[in-house]
Amino acid sequence: MALSDTIYAFEIELANSDRGVYESLKVRMARHPSETPEHMLTRLFAYCLEYTDGIALSNGLSEPDEPSIAVRDLTGVLKAWIDVGAPDAARLHRASKAAPRVAVYTHKDAVQLATRLSAARIHRIEALELYAMDFDWLPALARGLQRRTQFTLTVSEQHLYLSLGTETLSAVVNRISLEQ
Repeated sequence: MALSDTIYAFEIELANSDRGVYESLKVRMARHPSETPEHMLTRLFAYCLEYTDGIALSNGLSEPDEPSIAVRDLTGVLKAWIDVGAPDAARLHRASKAAPRVAVYTHKDAVQLATRLSAARIHRIEALELYAMDFDWLPALARGLQRRTQFTLTVSEQHLYLSLGTETLSAVVNRISLEQ
């Protein structure tokens, strides 16, 4: 019998002063059995950092030909393809042809990913945005992950402050350059 996705529900108070976004979010995410908790949380934080009208999560690893996160206009046209993890060059090549903006958020070795992608043939690679999620606390957060979680996320100058209960965790999101 195949394992099914696990559904997580997050209630987030988002205050992103970098982008002027102040919202109360209710996010339901499906976690595929092969997806690590760290990958799912990176997807969640990417969603929060990119939050705008028309944003939507895909079903994660269950839909391999779709972006992890998509931003569409009111007519359904793809405006941004946002991926998570370490996508291969062919996927990003296809993404950059499908959307005017492509961004990748990774919780793995971002320098190694940037080196690999820089050596590949990717359409409009100069416009590709690569962000390194520098979360020393991500594995600890993943271990204590509940199916229903409530937290406050404050973003200021690419610094993240996560208030979960009485604990506040902080991290930095760095943009990594892709040199040709």
